[in-house]
Parts: sequence; structure tokens; C-alpha cells
Amino acid sequence: MIQSLPSLAFAGIGLMGQPMCRRLLAAGFPLTLWNRSADKCLPLLELGAQRVDQPAELCDRAEVILLCLADSAAVRDVVFGVGGLVETARPGQLLVDFSSSDPAMTREMAAELLARTGMRWVDAPVSGGTAGAETGTLAIMVGGDHDDIQRLRPIAEHLGQRLTHMGAVGAGQVTKVCNQMIVASNALVIAEVVALAERSGVDATLLAPALAGGFADSKPLQILAPQMAERRFEPIKWHVRTLLKDLDTAVRLSQASASATPMSGLAAQLMRLHGQQGALHKDPATLIELFEEKP
Repeated sequence: MIQSLPSLAFAGIGLMGQPMCRRLLAAGFPLTLWNRSADKCLPLLELGAQRVDQPAELCDRAEVILLCLADSAAVRDVVFGVGGLVETARPGQLLVDFSSSDPAMTREMAAELLARTGMRWVDAPVSGGTAGAETGTLAIMVGGDHDDIQRLRPIAEHLGQRLTHMGAVGAGQVTKVCNQMIVASNALVIAEVVALAERSGVDATLLAPALAGGFADSKPLQILAPQMAERRFEPIKWHVRTLLKDLDTAVRLSQASASATPMSGLAAQLMRLHGQQGALHKDPATLIELFEEKP
């Protein structure tokens, strides 16, 4: 017997949301969209998606509501703000938050939504960037109830290569913080390395292939080192502001758990300095500019 696919809704049609929605539509899921800038939905409407004017309308159209938003404040606004999901959410529906959010705020919002509406929450932040979103190879780290996550798996298999249940609600966000601590610190070290190579007379464009397969190799190295060496900052695939937000979350989490994170604290300071120089909306490849010789 052929089972019908669950109806889905998606809020947040940005760098990650756009390719994720394309994959869901290609898999045949009925999909309804909301985005603050409605024009970003247009390419997906041509592929068969529907669009609504307020987040609350998503709950009238779908069994599972997917979010991919900028930060915890944006998530709270979409869920609990005027015209938010809370106005129409009901028991039996599932909210899946792909955003990178503060773990404590995630747990608070999940408890509030459940108490007020009966709608359940899974936090499912992703790693892999726009390339992973386009190819369906994201790493998805999730927090929530076992049955809710089993309900998510048939959807997530079209988006990621791996879904790992990390624990209760909020555990996915803690895992994403750990991921971002490594990624952001790595990006800054790669910028240092490229600058050092250049100043020492070495062709920095050769760093990534020279180190490939060794202990220093990583996806960030293979992506960022060539971009930094070539000063190739577009198209923008991710943002400095995102890494800074996640590093700040890491510092807060470390303080709340009495865990020392000196490397991430320094990374946050350097990332903030770069952001203050007008780079918040730029690609992290621009971190090389922190270490360039100034005229």
C-alpha cells in the first residue's frame, strides 16, 4: 500500500532554506512557504510550492512545520509573535527547527509551545553549508522525543546524509554549538596560515592540495584556503554574523555549565573585530583581511 507523504510547511527561505525546499519539492512533498521577504519564495512557487502571508497560516496547511531562521529571536517571533504559529498550532503537529539557536531558549520555547498548544518540538540544526543543502548531504543533529524524531526521519533523509539523535530537546543545539566552535576557530587559523604562507614567499593557493589527506586537512581548509588565497569572496555561501552569533552562544553556554572555552572566547573576539570592520554580512573567507599587511 502506498502511503501519502505528510504535508510540510517551511519558514525561512534563505541561503539554506531555498535549496532544502527544492529537495523537498523534488521528493514530492506538498509544501507551503512563509518568508518575511515574499519575493524569495518565487522560484519555489514555480516548482509547485504554495505561499501564505503569516506564519500562523502554515499550521492550517501542514502536519510538520520546518523552520530555518537567523537566530533564537527570529524563531521566537515566528512562533510566538503576532500572527505566529502559536495562534493556530494544535496537538499532533510537529515543529522542526533547523535554525542554529540558543539551547536554553530552545528548551523554554519548546515547553511553552507544548503547554499552550500541544504542538511538539524537535531541534535539528544542520551542518554542511549551502553545498550540503543542495546535494542533500547535511549532517543533522537532533534533540527531542524518540517518536517525534522517528516521524522526522523520512523527511530528513531527503536533506541529509546523517541524522543523529543527541538527546532531549536542546541537545541538538548544544551539538551545533560544538560544531561551530570547531568551524569558526578553524576558519581563523586557516586565515592565519594563508597570511603566513604569503608573507613567507609561499604560493598560498597550493596549501589546500598540499595538505589534503594529512592530519591538518578538513572541509573548511579545502573550501576556505583557496578562496582566501585568491581573495574570492563571492558568491557568499555563509556569513560572518552567523559564526559570531554561534561563538557568542558557545561562550554563554560555557559560562552556564562552568566549562572553560578560551579558544572559542578568543575566536569570538576576533570574529567580532572583523564584523565591526563591515564584514558581518560577508563570507568568512574575508577573515584573511584581518591578517593582511596593511598599507
